Amino acid sequence: MWYFAWILGILLACSFGIINAIWLEFSGYEGEEEQL
Repeated sequence: MWYFAWILGILLACSFGIINAIWLEFSGYEGEEEQL
């Protein structure tokens, strides 16, 4: 069942990227205050 592990890996990578983007949005980028 290689496809199960493949789909699981793809979903894990996608969810990690989405969570990372959301976390960056809420925490604020480095040096964002100086630009605004």
